[in-house]
Amino acid sequence: MKKILVIDDEYATRFLFEEELAGEGYEVITAGSSEGIFHIIEDQRPDLIILDILLDGANGLDVLQDIRNTYYDMPVILCTGYPDFRYDIKSLAADYFVDKNSDLSELKNKIEMALESKIAFMIIPEIEDNIQIMLPVIRKRMEPEVWKSAG
Repeated sequence: MKKILVIDDEYATRFLFEEELAGEGYEVITAGSSEGIFHIIEDQRPDLIILDILLDGANGLDVLQDIRNTYYDMPVILCTGYPDFRYDIKSLAADYFVDKNSDLSELKNKIEMALESKIAFMIIPEIEDNIQIMLPVIRKRMEPEVWKSAG
């Protein structure tokens, strides 16, 4: 079961996201502020973070930068009721930007996309390792064919 961390200062939003996403089969952890967030990430090891931008006492974009500095490959979706933040240069550090509303279909779609790309990102090093191992074998097997076609 994939684990999602929701960081939002509004209780109603956290409750809605938790109920909807749990209904989709996700384990959901919530936090009402950015305080202690790295302790939560370290203990809970979420697969994805949904982050509000305007948090009580903190700027979500600064929190995003801190997350990226420590967990560079952690998928993060910015979800806010202030769509103008989409054009803030700091927002580019997020994997996706979603406008906050009661219809969670776009958010659910972005969650699925982010989790799929995380899996692909994790598989790539294994594929690269296998390619490096197999490359000499492939070259050796192709070598006669290359000479035949060149001659």
